[in-house]
Amino acid sequence: MTTFDKREEGFEKKFAHDEELQFKAMARRNKLLGLWAAELLGKSGDDANAYAKDVVLADFEEAGDNDVLKKVVKDLEGKGVTEQQVRAKMTELLATAVAQIQAG
Repeated sequence: MTTFDKREEGFEKKFAHDEELQFKAMARRNKLLGLWAAELLGKSGDDANAYAKDVVLADFEEAGDNDVLKKVVKDLEGKGVTEQQVRAKMTELLATAVAQIQAG
């Protein structure tokens, strides 16, 4: 194996690792978002965890964050929470999720 092949393999492994971390961070962010929204909806315990799971699963409906955003905004309709507030919370919770994953 040449030095070039070793470098290429290293880049491929790093790319795969980074993609896995990004997936985990998004899933954790969605769970945290679901728990936040569940609290606003008056859910707790198993109901809150079930709702958070639904939010995580909503992310598999279409590419990007819009599916999660639409679900949470729709569910919080009438609670005085705007789409911009949900977007801001998503950004905040992504940073939290990344920090949690990096901390182990």
